[in-house]
Amino acid sequence: MKDYAIEITKLVKKFGDFVAVNKLDIAIERGEIFGLLGPNGSGKTTTINMLLGLLEPTSGTIHLDGMNVVEDSSEAKGKVGLVTQETVVEGELTATENLRLFGRLYHLPDDVINKRIGELLELAGLEKFKDNYAGTFSGGMQRRLSVVKALIHNPKILVLDEPTVGLDVQNRSNLWELLRKINRERGVTILLTTQYLEEADQLCNRISIINNGKVVASGTPSQLKQQVSKHQIIEIAVEKKFLVKTEEIIKSLYKENVRVTGDKVYFPATGDSLEMLNSLVKKLSKSGIEVVSIGMHQPTLDDVFLKLTGTSLRDSASNTDNGQGKDVLKMMK
Repeated sequence: MKDYAIEITKLVKKFGDFVAVNKLDIAIERGEIFGLLGPNGSGKTTTINMLLGLLEPTSGTIHLDGMNVVEDSSEAKGKVGLVTQETVVEGELTATENLRLFGRLYHLPDDVINKRIGELLELAGLEKFKDNYAGTFSGGMQRRLSVVKALIHNPKILVLDEPTVGLDVQNRSNLWELLRKINRERGVTILLTTQYLEEADQLCNRISIINNGKVVASGTPSQLKQQVSKHQIIEIAVEKKFLVKTEEIIKSLYKENVRVTGDKVYFPATGDSLEMLNSLVKKLSKSGIEVVSIGMHQPTLDDVFLKLTGTSLRDSASNTDNGQGKDVLKMMK
């Protein structure tokens, strides 16, 4: 029997007649970095609020480190550290004072607080700035301080709600490395929600995608991508007035899962990709449709998300063809 840090079983939450979460089952093993993804209104936030004890389930159970969130509320909450989307630091206090204040809110002894302050500032790469006011820190430094504040009471589980929103690429990468260190060196199980599918791909051991209050897919990033296609994804850009006709032609030729996003039509390749493209371009040309660009890419979590939910997350992973489109067109001439 597996040992779970978080076990959600047949979880239901109703608001009147509206079912926000519908018999949700999620099991997160100790030591995992686990991603919970879903579009707006999917039930993701409601699930997190129940996990944190902020909402009581209509039915079903949640166990954190073996503790029932409803029956053992205080003890279960002590197992969790929370990092919200907003950076929560006191700008008029130093980094050390921020951590000390948080430690006292947990009623920790001073000797324990002092020991953990040193450990956590070193973990976050902020030991040289321990006596600097947090208000003078960059956004990335403040976010790292906010993360380690959530570890002051030595929780077994860390819940992060979109922790890298608003950070530039470098600071986002720095925070990813901090989360890996927390997971690897301290053995903390991490539950992550994110707007960035690239982030989930880079960090998470496993992912669950929820929609309309239900889990629609779970697995490793690689397993989820294979649900879309074991081959490359072809993308064809045409003028907007030709999108519907292009989609119809592709469906008639290949009967594949086709989706339209922006000015592009996407579908999975099967067999010889170049031969498919050659044939398709000729067919489109005969129909009076001029192809603006063609590209191919390996399946991404964005492709998975769009297939399963019919929508996209804001700021999803980059799906550019990295120049492949031009190369493909050259090869077909």
